[in-house]
Amino acid sequence: MGFKCGLVGLPNVGKSTIFNALTAQQITASNYPFCTIDPNVGVVPLHDERLEKIREIIGSEKAVPTTLEFIDIAGLVKGASQGEGLGNQFLNHIQAVDAIAHVVRCFEDENVAHTSETLNPVRDLEVVITELILKDLEIVERSVGKLQQAVKSGDAKTKEKLQILTKINDQLSRGVPLKKMALNDKELDFIREFNLLTLKPAIYIANVDEGNMKNNDHAQQLKSFAEKENEPFVAICGKIQEEISQLDAESQEIFLQEWGIDELSLNAVVRAGYEVLQLNTFFTANENEAHAWTVPRSTPVHVAAGKVHTDFEKGFIKAEVIKYDDLVRMGSEKEVRNHGLMEVHGKDYLVQDGDIIFFHAH
Repeated sequence: MGFKCGLVGLPNVGKSTIFNALTAQQITASNYPFCTIDPNVGVVPLHDERLEKIREIIGSEKAVPTTLEFIDIAGLVKGASQGEGLGNQFLNHIQAVDAIAHVVRCFEDENVAHTSETLNPVRDLEVVITELILKDLEIVERSVGKLQQAVKSGDAKTKEKLQILTKINDQLSRGVPLKKMALNDKELDFIREFNLLTLKPAIYIANVDEGNMKNNDHAQQLKSFAEKENEPFVAICGKIQEEISQLDAESQEIFLQEWGIDELSLNAVVRAGYEVLQLNTFFTANENEAHAWTVPRSTPVHVAAGKVHTDFEKGFIKAEVIKYDDLVRMGSEKEVRNHGLMEVHGKDYLVQDGDIIFFHAH
């Protein structure tokens, strides 16, 4: 699994359309709030040209890509954290995601209802962020209440936990998301256990219309907001990308060229996700299969071995590593070895993006 990404936004911003574009699924995109009662889940194989090249050179029978999971929840409205529009229930669905993708309406369409009279992407986004803050506040307040009872026992660790949560509770109450709080490493390690929404990395997706894809003022406003937050921004015409996602690869290329679009929206979102979550892809390959795996940057090689098989981590001896560029340049694993380009590493080696790794374990 690459990573899990939750799609959030106000009703009628085009989330289901974007979800379809990303996953090539056919989900009803309706002009009514709360038409998505249960979350839509789509697991997407990640296209990586390197994987197919590795399969070809090593002579593997098949290629197994890493995947990305999208979770599309119903449109949130003001008051969602308190249950407005069943939003509280929906917010629970994205508790376990790695990153949150904010889908923001940047298109004018009098036939599609809007929750406000005017279109203002930053204002709309801030409504959703406020609901995420309030959801976090609800969870933290509940935990503070429990610890206030437990601290009477006089346990020093419980007292310390209560102090951390009280500090966080006070700032959430003032509308400060967790990412903007000055928390030390110890506080961050503790609070991560709670899976709070405003600590998750964010991607901002502007859903633009086909008549105004390049110079969209609304999208520019959202982009400026994303830059200020130091988080990635992607502009997508969900309507066109949804149509393209249903075509075969050759037709997709033609369609993209006709519209002057550089790439499939999925590729842009995946790049943004890898950037914001700081992920690397490494590969394993043998005669049976070439396989892509996703790990956080700075992952020790013995931990990466556990992604392939738990026994590999437990019994790790060494890792033989080929750099992707070396494999392509030499044309075979044998030639890489003959030229002394195969690196041998112990468990302290940190996996690099594009590494092809052969694990040795007992």
